[in-house]
Amino acid sequence: MILNRRDRILKHIVEHFIKTAQPVGSQTLIDEYHLPYSGATLRNEMLNLEQAGFLEKAHISSGRIPSSDGYRFYCEHLRDREVGEDFKLNLQRVLDEQAKSIEDVIKESSQILSHMTSLVSVVLGPRTKEERLASIQLVPLSEKTATVVFVTNRGYVENKTFVISEQMSMNEVAKYLKIFSDRLVGTPIHDLIEKMEAIKPIINGFALDHEVIYKALFEVFVRFANERLSLYGQRELFNQPEFSKDAEQIKKFINLLESPQNLLALEKNADRDYKEGNISIHIGSVNEDDPDVSIVSAKINFGNEPGTISILGPTRMDYDKVVSSLEYFAKELDKYFGNEEETRERRKK
Repeated sequence: MILNRRDRILKHIVEHFIKTAQPVGSQTLIDEYHLPYSGATLRNEMLNLEQAGFLEKAHISSGRIPSSDGYRFYCEHLRDREVGEDFKLNLQRVLDEQAKSIEDVIKESSQILSHMTSLVSVVLGPRTKEERLASIQLVPLSEKTATVVFVTNRGYVENKTFVISEQMSMNEVAKYLKIFSDRLVGTPIHDLIEKMEAIKPIINGFALDHEVIYKALFEVFVRFANERLSLYGQRELFNQPEFSKDAEQIKKFINLLESPQNLLALEKNADRDYKEGNISIHIGSVNEDDPDVSIVSAKINFGNEPGTISILGPTRMDYDKVVSSLEYFAKELDKYFGNEEETRERRKK
């Protein structure tokens, strides 16, 4: 990549700040990157970059840090667009393993993405329009605790663990669940709540403490019916300087992670900020109640159903690694879910 002087300086400032989280001064550029320019020339170019809106003056030193516009320009024009070989190999191992459900592939792939970027992966699962409930299974854990496992025809799994009251036996619970299974299996996911309400009068007199189980089932069906939102690698983010030392930023970030509505709003904002091919990027907080975060998103088809996988992290994230990795990740998952013949041939090799 051949860059002019201004762009070369901006690229070094962005990448040095991403690596160190420290403001960058002219002497740092001379010492670290051996640029063939005088200190005065560097300071003049940095002032020009600041006036153009690509850099900001740090309060604690004479150094500069990238602005949101600086990061956007870097993403569009200056990044190297390389994907790490370790990431490729680890992702390929997951995709090459046989007998995996869609849920397992997404989970394990997203965990690798989080680990390799040291950021949070946010998965917005496919819509439930064509998905149906395939089975309801009771798994006793003890005499008075059990888990109910729900599986869809597309391989997605939800579960709910609950405590059985003294008035009910495990056999009664099994009979109770069979009533639901007989009437609900085969029902489209988006119709489950309405159909469950319709059969409620049938089971009201069946068991003395039916409300506990009914509530447990209802909560799971609500999760099924809503947009699926899963997070991976939350702990990775607390190693970042922005969140390891600033209590207010930690509090804001925890609130963001605990609010699906806010995460969805942040993900949707990516489309309005910066877009490159299949990748959307939102840089910086949406409002003052949000932590200082950016989100990089990619649309992916999970078995012909549209979904989104995003990377969430501080504004000072490694955009080159994140964007390049997510582009590769999206391409490989689309290939895995969208071309069954190619997938089978790849697994035979």
